[in-house]
Amino acid sequence: MSERTVQLGSAAPGDVSRWRWAMADGVVLTGRALAHWVRQPAQVLVGLLFPVLLVVMFGYLLGGAMTVPGGGDYREFLLPGMFAMTMVFGVEATYAAVATDLARGVTDRFRSLPMASSAVLTGRAAADLLHAAVALAVMLACGWAVGWHPRAGLPAAAGAVGLLLLLRFALIWVGIHLALVLRRPESVVVLQILVWPLGFTSSAFVASESMPGWLGAVAGWNPLSATVTACRELFGNPGSGGGSFAAEHAVILAVAWPLLLVAVFLPLSVRRYRHLAG
Repeated sequence: MSERTVQLGSAAPGDVSRWRWAMADGVVLTGRALAHWVRQPAQVLVGLLFPVLLVVMFGYLLGGAMTVPGGGDYREFLLPGMFAMTMVFGVEATYAAVATDLARGVTDRFRSLPMASSAVLTGRAAADLLHAAVALAVMLACGWAVGWHPRAGLPAAAGAVGLLLLLRFALIWVGIHLALVLRRPESVVVLQILVWPLGFTSSAFVASESMPGWLGAVAGWNPLSATVTACRELFGNPGSGGGSFAAEHAVILAVAWPLLLVAVFLPLSVRRYRHLAG
């Protein structure tokens, strides 16, 4: 029996060595996910360029017909919404990766190894958050290229980026939990059915004030709308105003919604992983 196995088996709960090994295992599995992306650059490239295509389509093909409440350039209104949508689109990749590992028996092999059980989930979450950071950087560069600029200062812009990554972190756990429940890669269509309504019933593309009353209320309380509105405010872009409670407290809700999702889906994911059939 290896020294590491002995340490893991004999360490008491809360022992520093167990945390150290768990972190090391998580780093290894994060590297595994990143290595897959290096070997499959086409898939990563398509995922990065798809939101750019949406910026071109909405910003240039449809943007001329769009009116921003209070005035302002539509592309500056659109870009914070597209940043948030990029974070949402990534949940499908999270789901597909976890479900594929389950279907191929890779997860069962990990569970049979002398490694921290938490590493499988934390490694996936860390890798997907790194991927989201790269995707967000690409979108920020795209926005800069089409004339978008943050106008409220660097600290506020950094806060907006932090809110976007917080939203992505919360959605990672939603994707992990759904994958552990459905367990089939082809079931990603179920997630797509959820993702697109979430995006288009938000204020990412148009202001909720321009929607019918009931739909505007739904869009205003959409978790994605909270992040979008907060980012418009922190970036200093048009369209951040509004008289509703959700619009006036967008920054608070942009923190509260993701934390609520993490509080619900992270424990559910851990519990579901621990009860997977061997």
